[in-house]
Amino acid sequence: MTKRRTTIRAAVALSILWILASLPGKAQVLSSGARTISLNANLSESVSLSLSANTVNFTLTPGSATNAGNTAITATTNWTLRPGRIALSVYAFFASSAAALTDGAGDNIPSSRFSISDNGGAFAPLTNTAPFGGANAGLRLATVFVLLGNLQGRRTDTMNFNIDLSTLPNLPAGTYTGTVTIQVQVI
Repeated sequence: MTKRRTTIRAAVALSILWILASLPGKAQVLSSGARTISLNANLSESVSLSLSANTVNFTLTPGSATNAGNTAITATTNWTLRPGRIALSVYAFFASSAAALTDGAGDNIPSSRFSISDNGGAFAPLTNTAPFGGANAGLRLATVFVLLGNLQGRRTDTMNFNIDLSTLPNLPAGTYTGTVTIQVQVI
């Protein structure tokens, strides 16, 4: 029986060697044909403006040139632009130069008496014609020239406000309301 076992073992060993010898030296790789996927991504041009608050209150003193607003407002502009744009400008304006603020009874504070200080600069009245609003009722606060290095960016304008009543000494007591608008234009 021992001889028989040895013969069987030898036959099994030879079979295993024969199987191993018939296998290729390296595994064969099988691949499908290549297929492509087209990718299209669009980053749209955009400009946005946000304000830190939307109300400023004033305590007016008759005939006084200094009637400061109770708070500063921060305007934050964000943009993503395409090459070829020239400039981005931030404007403040009223609908009317004659009645920036009114009591509703015909007594008005003109835009020329309303001033803004942008980022700590000198106060400037809203007396220019801007792309928006009424004639002679606007002010360009800032301009950013657009170059390849700033096609995407952010700008912050901190505005302080003043109402000059030095030329309106007889303005009657009352509540005067108005709306100044901040808007950005890209050309």
